[in-house]
Amino acid sequence: MVTSEFKLFKLMLVSMWMAISLSGPVHAFDIKSDVSKESGPFDLFKFGFKAYKNGQKEEAVEAYKYAAEKGHTGSRWALANMYADGDGVTQDDFEAFKIYSEIAQQGVEPGSEDTGFFVNALLALANYYKHGIAGSPVKIDLTQARQLYFQVASTFGVPEAQFQLAQMMLAGEGGNASPQQAKKWLNQARKSGHPGAMAVFGNILFDEGQTARGLALMTAALDRCKPKDCSWMEALQEQAFSVANEADRRTAVSLSHAIASGSD
Repeated sequence: MVTSEFKLFKLMLVSMWMAISLSGPVHAFDIKSDVSKESGPFDLFKFGFKAYKNGQKEEAVEAYKYAAEKGHTGSRWALANMYADGDGVTQDDFEAFKIYSEIAQQGVEPGSEDTGFFVNALLALANYYKHGIAGSPVKIDLTQARQLYFQVASTFGVPEAQFQLAQMMLAGEGGNASPQQAKKWLNQARKSGHPGAMAVFGNILFDEGQTARGLALMTAALDRCKPKDCSWMEALQEQAFSVANEADRRTAVSLSHAIASGSD
């Protein structure tokens, strides 16, 4: 299953969907409805989205499949997400992997409206290569995962990719360990407000002797963390807080407010 780390990024693409007009009733997907399998790919996509929003997920899947067969990237992406999440269909990571792979192999023209779908597909594939898919031909391939994260981090500047790439560089996964390069990527991601990057970058600075600043970043990260990540970030912050002196603690609290407001 694609982890929830990528679901926030998906929201960016969902906002593109929201630009589509949702007015009008959703009819059953059959030859008598406003949209049929012979309709154009965008009309099918639009129908599928409206059906999905109204809880008619079987109709959405059918419409997306027809649109995908006609080469519509957004419909392929929507189908892949549904298979990855088990949303309206039986959960099937390998099926999702195959569809994401089609999107990645298709590529994208610079400035294309499909760029977001393409980037999300690369992130999902990186995640699958990092963890593998049990019972499928997709095995753990850390080198491939690292290369994909690097592509998204460097070409598209996505903070989640920068964070994941940095984590692999710190651990020496998929290539040589590179702490200095990891710090560069973490710093870029934390400037974009990525809480995980804030916490890890802050912990590194703390260990290097930048006590107050490091503690401030870890503290600021706690204000932005997602529930599933708060526990490990809190553990880092509490450990650092317990060994910092009172002066550094006070400075860190003040700095954390500046970081949280985006002025640092």
